[in-house]
Amino acid sequence: MPKFLARPLVSGLAGRAGLAWTMLVVTAGGALAQADHGAAGAAHGAEMAHGAEHASGGLPQLDPTVFAPQLIWLGITFIALYFLMAKVALPKVAEVLEERQERITNDLDRAATLREESAGVMAGYEKALADARVHAQSVMAATTADITTASTGRQTQFNADLAAKTRAAEERINTAKETALASVRSVAVEIAQQAAEKIGGVKIDGTKADAAVGDVMRERG
Repeated sequence: MPKFLARPLVSGLAGRAGLAWTMLVVTAGGALAQADHGAAGAAHGAEMAHGAEHASGGLPQLDPTVFAPQLIWLGITFIALYFLMAKVALPKVAEVLEERQERITNDLDRAATLREESAGVMAGYEKALADARVHAQSVMAATTADITTASTGRQTQFNADLAAKTRAAEERINTAKETALASVRSVAVEIAQQAAEKIGGVKIDGTKADAAVGDVMRERG
């Protein structure tokens, strides 16, 4: 959990504990006031109550004369529990939640990095292919311009040369494409394996990863 969520959670719990403590103090004050108000009547019937207690074996915690010590110990116990929760338990819970959120964030960042690297490789492949096409077109344009200025008698030779250069350009394009595809496929296989292991915690062998990448590349043409 992020700090801006974990800390308000801890503060909210501590605030509720403080509110409970305030209510306890108010209740204790009211009880003490009632005890003082009825002190005269309690003193008047103390001997009778004392005799009745011994006769009936009454509960000491229900004796009004011991309410004040009980409330004091209740307050001490509550304060101890409050500080234990506020200083020990709740900070540890917040720390665990922050560590978990940090791990999740790091995993997502690594996945985003792998995705960006894959996009960079594909962009490089597309750029290399576009450059090869531009180069081939420039070669054909230059050859056409040179042959156009030649004599009509060399038209046949021109056509043969143009066809040969076209085939050579196509071969270069195909070679560049195959080289780029092989490089992209190898990198994509590694990225797919790393992504599967980092994100899903699953290890995929090279054969399965290569087959999956090959399917994707065939679908995209």
